[in-house]
Amino acid sequence: MNARKKALVNGLLYTIKDREPFYGNLLIEDDKIAKVGDFSIPEDCEVIDLNGALVFPGFIDPHTHLGIYEQGMGFEGADGNELTSPNTANLFALDAINPSDSGFTDAIKAGITTSFVIPGSGNVVGGVGVVVKNWSENIIIESRVVKNYAGLKAALGENPKRVYNSKKMCPSTRMGTAATLREALVEALNYQRKLNKGKENGDKEPERNLKLENILKVINKEMPLRIHAHRADDIATAIRIAQEFDFEMSIEHASEAHLIVDYVAKFNYPLVVGPSLGVPSKIETKNKTLKSLKILSDAGLTVSITTDHPVLPIYQLIHAAALAVREGLDEYEALKMITINPAKTLGLEHRLGSLEEGKDADIAVYDKHPFNFTAKCLYTFVNGKCAYKG
Repeated sequence: MNARKKALVNGLLYTIKDREPFYGNLLIEDDKIAKVGDFSIPEDCEVIDLNGALVFPGFIDPHTHLGIYEQGMGFEGADGNELTSPNTANLFALDAINPSDSGFTDAIKAGITTSFVIPGSGNVVGGVGVVVKNWSENIIIESRVVKNYAGLKAALGENPKRVYNSKKMCPSTRMGTAATLREALVEALNYQRKLNKGKENGDKEPERNLKLENILKVINKEMPLRIHAHRADDIATAIRIAQEFDFEMSIEHASEAHLIVDYVAKFNYPLVVGPSLGVPSKIETKNKTLKSLKILSDAGLTVSITTDHPVLPIYQLIHAAALAVREGLDEYEALKMITINPAKTLGLEHRLGSLEEGKDADIAVYDKHPFNFTAKCLYTFVNGKCAYKG
């Protein structure tokens, strides 16, 4: 038997590439999917007979605080918001992730194999997020990193003005928040001019500035801005600033995007919607609804679902998608919102989000459709290795 090869046979394959599932086999070689469909099983591999179980690409949550807001840890595990300056673009979520956070285990037990871990929304510019696999054989976070510099967090709306109003400093209003973001972008542009002059004349080279380096990655389209915006007017502000400075972004949470769907659709920025379950926790989320996912999807937008873990437990990613189907969303579109759509939003569709040859062997196997609340995850594979067996 070749330990490098595994064949999952007799499964109902939800490839996501194909709209309809079909029965077939899936071959894993090392950490990649080697074959999908009807093929002869190699003699030199481990064979796992799924007996008709349902096979999905590993699910993806594109906005979490896994490992930086640890479950049940209180202050000791709260490392997601450095509330000492409105601009903390020099921070990296990677430096705060505890791979031993029990949230990662919960994710794997639900077949959620990948997460985008991003700083919180207390600051106008919060820091750099990182895409990680939710499991590895050791607890060194580098072994899980899929993509660092996967987005720079920014925030509009209630959170920054609440934090800094209490400190009697700017921003204390939405105007102040927008101005702070614009000023950070302008400062980075000025830094770029100084860097250019420094290339011509070494005596004029500016001192290195980590905040401005990271913001320049946004301006130069090397990394998108991930803008926290719930309310319709905050979403419009995010779009306004993105258009002014010509950077790429995603709109995070987007609780009222459905109220201005035609306007949002004109610009076609990807939306990361949620947390959609539970009661509205703030004024700016009072109009959130699971119906919004269908409205936004029907408008042709790239929509993903998030739990904003630990705001919602990460395993409720699947529950949110299921309830959106109950509210009229097409089942296939709901599956895309927790697989290929977040992969696209994170710039990783070449590796994640569907069962295709050459992609990472991140796989979730269920006894019945996961949108059935009694469904159980039977296996979770991460990079071709069995991370969980139910």
